[in-house]
Amino acid sequence: MITDRAAIAALLPHAGSMCLIDSVLHWDAQHIGCGSERHRAPDNPLRSGDRLSAIHGIEFGAQAMAVHGGLLAGGRTSAGAGWLASVRDCRFHCERLDTLNGPLEISAYRLAQVGNALSYRFAMSAEGRVAVEGSAVVLLQAKGIP
Repeated sequence: MITDRAAIAALLPHAGSMCLIDSVLHWDAQHIGCGSERHRAPDNPLRSGDRLSAIHGIEFGAQAMAVHGGLLAGGRTSAGAGWLASVRDCRFHCERLDTLNGPLEISAYRLAQVGNALSYRFAMSAEGRVAVEGSAVVLLQAKGIP
């Protein structure tokens, strides 16, 4: 388990309160499980007023994917910049994340990699109930391209 928030933040392109991952619970070459309490933080920059919409679960999933890539790269920020190219098949089983009790568990499963494109399936749950799930394609910056 990795609970050093600074070490996790070093794997992400985000800084400060935009780092949404608090811990890495487990990981291997195909999967990562992360924990977070940031859905209830009043300084969460994704909040609108005092609310955090379930659609922001996609960002939690994307950050879990980025941390996974960084860990696979030996603890360095993953192979340069990455962009969410596609998000599909999202299901939102709640309206708001800030009303979920307990810590979040965010899981991401790497399904495939073709060149600089990665395909993941992600899910976010709280207290054993799935809140958000979907699929994403991430494009990594090709080497030599700024």
